[in-house]
Amino acid sequence: MSFEELCALAKAALNPRKLSEYADAGSVGAALETDSGKVYTGVCIDTTGGMGFCAEHAAAGAMITAGENRVVRMVAVGRDGLVLPPCGRCREFIRQLHPDNLDCEVMVKEGVIMPLRDLLPYPF
Repeated sequence: MSFEELCALAKAALNPRKLSEYADAGSVGAALETDSGKVYTGVCIDTTGGMGFCAEHAAAGAMITAGENRVVRMVAVGRDGLVLPPCGRCREFIRQLHPDNLDCEVMVKEGVIMPLRDLLPYPF
């Protein structure tokens, strides 16, 4: 799958909305492609108490639920459709799910793709 297709799936997952007085969701969408070729998407959940999580975490949760853990490509987009780099927590989270995820290709901004290992130069 191309990054263009992956970005389109991340954008399709976007659905910004207010969940409650304390939570919003859907302002960031992510898409993860696994070594089997399947794609998992997710959106962020933001809470006032800081218990929310990123779109990459939601997509990874769907992936793990489906029995997979090897990511080969990933991208996240904001509500404006622009590519966002994964935060440090997401980088480390994806790394810990499978040893080969360090080789995962990550689009960090439009046209810029880097291996996860270059975004995490020092192991946890």
